Amino acid sequence: MEITTLCAVMASLRVLPDRSQFFLFESVFLSCEQHGNSSGWTVMRNTSTQINEKCPTLWEKRNESDCIIDDLLALDSGVYWCESGAGECSNTVDITVTAGSVILESPVLPVMEGEAVTFRCRDETTSSNLTADFYQDKLLIGSSSTGTFTIESVSKSDEGLYKCNISGVGESTESWLTVRAGHPPSSNFHLVYVLLPVVGVCAFLISLMLLGLWRSHKGKVDSAVSYTDVSIISAVKPHRIRDLDSGPTFYSTLNLDAI
Repeated sequence: MEITTLCAVMASLRVLPDRSQFFLFESVFLSCEQHGNSSGWTVMRNTSTQINEKCPTLWEKRNESDCIIDDLLALDSGVYWCESGAGECSNTVDITVTAGSVILESPVLPVMEGEAVTFRCRDETTSSNLTADFYQDKLLIGSSSTGTFTIESVSKSDEGLYKCNISGVGESTESWLTVRAGHPPSSNFHLVYVLLPVVGVCAFLISLMLLGLWRSHKGKVDSAVSYTDVSIISAVKPHRIRDLDSGPTFYSTLNLDAI
């Protein structure tokens, strides 16, 4: 069942409880959300009997962005979404109301790659857990004595139609599990990869500049050292002459003291 209205997806539809299959006469709450603001939105639905219908509620209407159905019937099965007067809309959600005795509880909204997903096979009349078989695209993927089956880290290959069966009780209808690609790298992660080459180029240029300065400075130091050597040699010679002149005086003084 498709939405007949073309619109830009700008909001999200929240479903409580978080599942797409319901028994007859159960209750469901649907709410439109747009960054924490729900005003100006209306819950819409397509069913087997109505197209582009506002979601009805048995409660006193307070906000069209909320829809509460207390006693679900089979004719409430269909596609639900949020729509604004500006032509914006939300994601769609498939709701199935079954007259059968078994339902599969699975996430109604798309899940992200890497997340853990738990399926629960539930009997309408029994509160305790029953052994159940779980299927993906009609292929058996596991059995559980607790009535639950968990995929620890979902991937795109886990996307598909799921159902469960409780031996001697019945089988659920199928529900579609949507898996979205993992979270994109943060802007900081991208920034690192952008800055690393720039930093490398800057470091290389600075190294070249320092090398040039060192070579230039080295040439000046070498010429200064040669000039200093000449100056030291000419300065030492007079000092040595003075040392020779003072020798006899020092020797004569020693002789006089001895006498």
